[in-house]
Amino acid sequence: MDLPRNRFKQRLADETTQFGCWAGFGNAYATEVLATTGFDWLLIDGEHAPNTVPSVLAQLQAVAAYDPAPVVRLVNHDPALIKQVLDIGAQTLMVPMVDEARQAEALVRAMQYPPRGDRGIGGGLIRATRWGSCADYLSRAQDDLCLIAQVESRQSLDNLAAIAAVEGVDALFIGPYDLSAGLGHPGNPGHPEVQAAIDDAIRTIQAAGKAVGILATDPDDARRYRNMGCHFVAVGIDVMLLKQAAASLLTRCRSAD
Repeated sequence: MDLPRNRFKQRLADETTQFGCWAGFGNAYATEVLATTGFDWLLIDGEHAPNTVPSVLAQLQAVAAYDPAPVVRLVNHDPALIKQVLDIGAQTLMVPMVDEARQAEALVRAMQYPPRGDRGIGGGLIRATRWGSCADYLSRAQDDLCLIAQVESRQSLDNLAAIAAVEGVDALFIGPYDLSAGLGHPGNPGHPEVQAAIDDAIRTIQAAGKAVGILATDPDDARRYRNMGCHFVAVGIDVMLLKQAAASLLTRCRSAD
């Protein structure tokens, strides 16, 4: 059996921006609904959503038959968790709060097998090898694994060039809300200082030859970041979309009286 290819990683080499959506319900049924809508990628959120390793697995299985590429965001830098999530078949990991190059280097080691890294070998026990059916998994797995480091603090901005230079970091993702808080403007990612820092960060990442992504739920912002050359942009969050649609529907119904 052939090793599954990482569509998200392959598409990073394209000129076209990938548009994605957050999957925050922690539920395979809801994430499968998102998978039918035409997004290029879906973020299965293990940081702020009520996800566990089994619920992440269920969502990976639910979207496997569809075109959107799954990206799994972890809750922390724990190598044991990284091993589990890779073993259940995740190929692209987004890791929050990467503030220094040494943290990025540790994440790369956790994702790679010896001698390049420290990842334990599960062999035929794990879904990633299709339970031993992908005979060349050990030698080829790294080709289709993708690491996204999140940039979301003043410290990460100070160390951004060094983080982006780490071999094995495939992309960096800018988190506007945490970044705005770190810069002294909590809840205001549109503040001029925050926007200037984001623009500088995008240029720094691009200069390092790495892919850059960002969260932009306003369509005008999303188009601007696309025009700046961002490789992937999260344009929606499913929980917020449901709430907004429900509230809008109720408002329209009440105003009809």
